[in-house]
Amino acid sequence: MKKTLYLMRHGQTVFNVRKKIQGWCDSPLTEVGKKQAEIVNKYFKKEGITFDHAYSSTAERASDTLELVVDMPYGRLKGLKEWGFGVFEGEMDDLMPPRPYGDHFIAYGGEGESEVRERVADTLMEIMKRDNHDTVLAVSHGATCRQFMRKWQHTSDVDQKHKIENCCILKFEFEDDIFRLLEVINHDFSNLI
Repeated sequence: MKKTLYLMRHGQTVFNVRKKIQGWCDSPLTEVGKKQAEIVNKYFKKEGITFDHAYSSTAERASDTLELVVDMPYGRLKGLKEWGFGVFEGEMDDLMPPRPYGDHFIAYGGEGESEVRERVADTLMEIMKRDNHDTVLAVSHGATCRQFMRKWQHTSDVDQKHKIENCCILKFEFEDDIFRLLEVINHDFSNLI
């Protein structure tokens, strides 16, 4: 049976605006970030999309986004948290190395690329294999979403070539333990900034 996963990045945060590295550390949503989440809420209502279950990363920026998008109980899972950047956390983002990051952050107390990819892939696989999880919303983070896409890029012709912006939604089909990216949903938030 086909199931649907909507994997979404959180709304804009203070660190996003200040161009700070934000992995396991956290910062609150800005007013723009809250409005982005409210637009996504209206989008799901307009499209008649409802969820059996919802999950977020343990970071407040993700759970706060989820609470503005849907009004339902949800689970917070460490497996959905952002890439751990070690001592780079909270620093200016111009300190980031060129992509792909690979294992760069391991030497600085952070995570390696394959570690992040497998963590999020295992978490989402476990969620989608649960009974009565036919349409699921998971709110996570930009690098985490990108690593999940890379894990399953061989199954889909759809790709997000550019940065995964705040409140970007990745719609996946799940069947026979395989995820396929069906659609990338980006809203125009230019009037909010």
